[in-house]
Amino acid sequence: MSKFQFPESIISRPVYGTLTSRPGKAHLMIADAEGAEAILDLAVQDAVLMAKSHIIYIPKGTGETYTTKLRALKPAQFYEGPSYEASVQRLRHVLANAHQGLQVYLAGTEGLMGQAQNEAMQAGIPHTSIQTEHRGSVARRMQCVHCKGITEDVMHDPFQCAHCGLHLFVRDHYSRRLAAYQGVRVDAEDHGNIPEPQELYS
Repeated sequence: MSKFQFPESIISRPVYGTLTSRPGKAHLMIADAEGAEAILDLAVQDAVLMAKSHIIYIPKGTGETYTTKLRALKPAQFYEGPSYEASVQRLRHVLANAHQGLQVYLAGTEGLMGQAQNEAMQAGIPHTSIQTEHRGSVARRMQCVHCKGITEDVMHDPFQCAHCGLHLFVRDHYSRRLAAYQGVRVDAEDHGNIPEPQELYS
């Protein structure tokens, strides 16, 4: 099973639920990797949902494990993208042409859900109307507060910024606008005193 129970944290940290079928004329489902499991579970809840659904799926390292199963659901539209960056133009096009009442479902990693939620919000969909379900990797999308660079798939604390090279503390402070957690220099007051990295949530 690819579900993970996140520990309680500060108020800005996202909280994820379980995808539930909602009434609507159109449904947009965006997932990566094991997030496909949440869509497959959703299809079991509502057998007619897929006929009105557009699925955007990014397999990441899962190969064809889930792609074949998602296609077998026979959604109205299905798109498989090599990365979120490669898929974002399609997502923007769907959101730009959406009608009132579009239901949005996001599943998979925090990085994918945060970025897709941000796109949906910019298109006028309130974040409270977007369902999210975490599945798979607990890696974080981090912004360095010093150089503003984004480092993807951070799994250890502290980590080294991919842009400026500073060693950063992984904080739970989250920016919905940036779809990223905030990292601050871990040795700001004692340069060179860098703790041994520990795997997140270990």
